[in-house]
Amino acid sequence: MLAVHLVSFYFAKLKEDQIKKVDRFLYGMRLSDEQLKDIMVRFRREMEKGLNSETNLTSTLKMLPTHVRSTPDRSEKGEFLALDLGGSKFKVLQVKVSEDGKQNVEMDSQVYPMPEEIMSGKGSDLFLHVAECLKDFMQKRQIHKKQQPLGFTFAFPCRQNNLVDGELISWTKNYKARGVQGTSVVDALFFHQISNLWYCEVGVIVGTGTNACYMEELRHIDLVEGDEGRMCINTEWGAFGDDGSLEDFCTEFDRDIDLASINPGKQLFEKMISGLYMGELVRIILVKMAKKGLLFKGMMSDSLRTKGKLKTADVAEMEKYKEGLSNTKQILTKLDLDPSEDDCIAVQHVCTIVSFRSANLCAAALAAILTRIRENKKVKRLRTTVGMDGTVYKTHPQFAKRLHKVVRRLAPDCDVRFLLSESGSAKGAAMVTAVAYRLVSKRLAIDETLAPFKLNQQQLQMVKQKMRVELECGLKKDTHYTASVKMLPSYVRGTPDGTERGNFLALDLGGTNFRVLVVKIRSGLRKSVRMYNKIYAIPLEIMQGTGEELFDHIVQCISDFLDYMGMKNTRLPLGFTFSFPCRQTGIDKGTLISWTKGFKATDCEGQDVVDMLREGIKRRNEFDLDIVAVVNDTVGTMMTCAYEDPKCEIGLIVGTGSNACYMEEMKNIETVEGDEGRMCVNTEWGGFGDNGCIEYLRTRFDREVDEQSLNAGKQRYEKMTSGMYLGEIVRQILLDLTRRGLLFRGQISERLRTRGIFETKFLSQIESDRLALLQVRGILQQLGLDSTCDDSIIVKEVCGVVSRRAAQLCGAGMAAIVDKMRENRGLEHLEITVGVDGTLYKLHPHFSRILKETVRELAPHCDVTFVLSEDGSGKGAALITAVAKRINSAA
Repeated sequence: MLAVHLVSFYFAKLKEDQIKKVDRFLYGMRLSDEQLKDIMVRFRREMEKGLNSETNLTSTLKMLPTHVRSTPDRSEKGEFLALDLGGSKFKVLQVKVSEDGKQNVEMDSQVYPMPEEIMSGKGSDLFLHVAECLKDFMQKRQIHKKQQPLGFTFAFPCRQNNLVDGELISWTKNYKARGVQGTSVVDALFFHQISNLWYCEVGVIVGTGTNACYMEELRHIDLVEGDEGRMCINTEWGAFGDDGSLEDFCTEFDRDIDLASINPGKQLFEKMISGLYMGELVRIILVKMAKKGLLFKGMMSDSLRTKGKLKTADVAEMEKYKEGLSNTKQILTKLDLDPSEDDCIAVQHVCTIVSFRSANLCAAALAAILTRIRENKKVKRLRTTVGMDGTVYKTHPQFAKRLHKVVRRLAPDCDVRFLLSESGSAKGAAMVTAVAYRLVSKRLAIDETLAPFKLNQQQLQMVKQKMRVELECGLKKDTHYTASVKMLPSYVRGTPDGTERGNFLALDLGGTNFRVLVVKIRSGLRKSVRMYNKIYAIPLEIMQGTGEELFDHIVQCISDFLDYMGMKNTRLPLGFTFSFPCRQTGIDKGTLISWTKGFKATDCEGQDVVDMLREGIKRRNEFDLDIVAVVNDTVGTMMTCAYEDPKCEIGLIVGTGSNACYMEEMKNIETVEGDEGRMCVNTEWGGFGDNGCIEYLRTRFDREVDEQSLNAGKQRYEKMTSGMYLGEIVRQILLDLTRRGLLFRGQISERLRTRGIFETKFLSQIESDRLALLQVRGILQQLGLDSTCDDSIIVKEVCGVVSRRAAQLCGAGMAAIVDKMRENRGLEHLEITVGVDGTLYKLHPHFSRILKETVRELAPHCDVTFVLSEDGSGKGAALITAVAKRINSAA
């Protein structure tokens, strides 16, 4: 008997000595809890960097958004469990939801008694009874092995912190169970082992490679627009430490593995954990120990020296609980080694240290993720499931147990259930595909709706060509009246030369407001323009009343302004900016062709607006003015810019309306006598397409907006490009998408039905790069639209395609003008400046850039500079008046 004890002691001592020998050699691979907590801190820091758009590029954790974040849309199907606790009886239900054109719901339920002694006993007994009833229900229906989501109707006053966290405030309905008030009723239920109903929020793979994903709050993901909801983040944690942040945890063996790999310096964390490297790491350690005489009597075989000869599967075999040592001897023998019992014990312990370190590192990173999820949710305890997959996790005999134990130690406030995801990759892909199939159908419908707005290069070239044809037709006598682009002579024959001076009165009529200005121009070295103005409203009843009422209102505003300025007795030269299509026969003669922008005053179309203004002044009989020029606001915009830049010979306005003017050769203007010099032509391009030449570009939404407008069939190009109409086009699209159930849950608000409610300014705000989706949602809520983040993304996309098309169409029109000017002058290359004004051009975050890009692409032989021209309507009118006075004086 003594001999047996001595032998047993000998082998125990032998094993202890071998383990200590390995422990000393691999000291750097044995990690304490303090070291693992340090790694957790470093991992959390990299997570933050990866989520931040400014530091993502420098982070080793790329934190890639997966865009998996879909929410229910009434096409859900599946089986669910429900508990209903609230009276003397307790009900358990199984609910089956099927989706075959409409949602069908089938229910199977069973009622269980709730004894009085349980209602007034211990809280733990109450929830144990609920759990037992649920278990009975599931077993009777043979669904106890299925994993089904559960909804818990708890009909008592609760304070809910989130959807799955409710604290009982007080009992009612004869319930008095002790120890429940102030605690989480969900936790109390889960305490009784209803574990198959937990939420899975994390996925981890430890196989050939290693990675993890988890559900992150959208507000923390800088790389994706949006503030609400959650999104699955692919951490790509295999690269953790690639920046040297794990250098103090890397051993000489890890460095050897890295240097011999196909990607040195990369995926360092993965190389310390995963199955692709674990066997090789053990082999390198055995080689180094043999070289130092610590194994195999210092002898090595060629097989042991050969990279890749020792597999991770071999490591798993050597660590098996009972047959591990015998497996170790067999594996080493296959490597042409002659291991002793000491060698087998030592080698087995090497495998243990390597695989244990792998589990420890994995646990530290996972604990960091779980802690972040808990903090994101602002809960004291997190209850969650981690889906696990990978050959190392599934086949290594000790790995899973070690991982679970260390995670729970490092994240003590997290109750974690580890769920093996059988065929995880295939099943997960199938589930994502099922969700994607629904989303793809929606996406295809939206794409089909928006496709006509997305213009290609060929379509834009065609627009340019057709605009060029209409420009030519408008200039010719024979085709002028049938051309959709009227090409109206402005009788402005020159631009400022710096000698203009004096005081001028300017009127600006072009929208719901009317402006009166005094403009003081100084010439010489210190030339300057100073303006004083007052704004007056044009009421709707005046805009759509009689012409006499309109011009009497204008004269009344002028009278008030002259009183205000103390200038009623001064006869000032006046420039009248009249921003509507006019046919001019002289610089001070303009016949209104047609009203636009909501004006419909009667007895004005076909009349000279200067004469109508003079008649109004006579009726008032309080003052007299020298009306020198009737001015189009686009021409004024050009003149204002030309005062500073002599190269400016084009004016462009993209605001409430849309128009362009340019300096045309007199010889090409057949509607005006004379061939010498140039004259500014007001294109009135808003009417482009009124003859049907761009009908192929108009969508059903454009036609709807046109038909509901005050001037149906007219100004078609303007209705596709200007601020007065873009918001309404967007509204029509949103209405259509909502009717088809693609937006706002198919619910059309009364405000969305209201014409004009979606102002173009909202496009500029929604498309701002600085605006998060939460703010977009705020704008939509102001319009009575209860939107989700997905809705906000779609609305932003709709705004984008409508405004982009508008900018491209404007760019195509401008390309036609600059190319015509270049050819007029016989130049291979034209350098020219465009003076631009208008709220859409100035305030929209992308409009000006897209317009410029389009001009550059369609007119490559023209170097076009766009300069903002401030106050073309006021300052420009005064400058036109001043230039006209100068030219008249010279004549």
